Amino acid sequence: MRRRSLLTGALCLATLILAPAHAWAQAEGQAAVPTPAVRVAIETSAGTILAETDPRAPVTSANFLRYVDEGRFDGVTFYRGMVLGPAAGLIQGGTGGAPERVLPPIAHEPTGETGLSHTDGALSMARFDPGTATGDFFIIVGNVSSLDAGKSAPGDPGFAVFGHVVEGMDVVRQILAAPKSPTEGEGFMRGQMLDPRIRIVSVRRVEAVSAAVEQES
Repeated sequence: MRRRSLLTGALCLATLILAPAHAWAQAEGQAAVPTPAVRVAIETSAGTILAETDPRAPVTSANFLRYVDEGRFDGVTFYRGMVLGPAAGLIQGGTGGAPERVLPPIAHEPTGETGLSHTDGALSMARFDPGTATGDFFIIVGNVSSLDAGKSAPGDPGFAVFGHVVEGMDVVRQILAAPKSPTEGEGFMRGQMLDPRIRIVSVRRVEAVSAAVEQES
C-alpha cells in the first residue's frame, strides 16, 4: 500500500481526498505547457455539468483533457459523496484506478502556486502523495478552502484545483445528496460511497475559451 500523507489532527481534510489504492511512481520532469481554458460537458445519469479548465493549472488541466479526449471517463461513475456540513462537501468520481483507463501520474500543481482555491464549484484532483494524481477528480460544494496548500498545516501541499463548474451545480448538489451505503468504504470513507453509483455517460469538449477572454470576464 502506498504511504499516505500524515494526519495532523483528529480530522485533517487534506488527507481525505484519496485516489483509489493503486501504486504509481511519482511523476518527474513534467513541464507546465500554457493551454487555453476549455469547457467540457460532463453528462451523468443525474444531469449534465458544464465545467471549464483553468490555464493557471496547465499540467493538471492537460491531464484531465487527455482523459476527456481519449474517452477514458466515458462509462465511469461518481462514486463518493462527502458531506462536510449543511452547505459544504464534495463529490468524487473518475477512473477508480481501472488499469485499462489510467494514464501515468502527473506533477502536483499546488494552489499556493496557481492562485486557485477549493471554493464552490472548484474541480480538483484526487491523489495520495503529491505527484500521484491520475484519473480521479472531485467537485467542491460550498467553501472547502481547508484543502488548499498550507491551510490544514504548514507545508501541507493541499490538492490541485484545475477548473470550476460553469453550469450544473444543482446536479452536483443532487449527487452529493444521493443515497449512500451505510457499510461500504474503508475507515473514514465508510458511509460516503454512493449507492447506487451515479454514471458518467460521457465527458466531451464543448467550447474553447481563450485566456485573454477569461481574464476579462
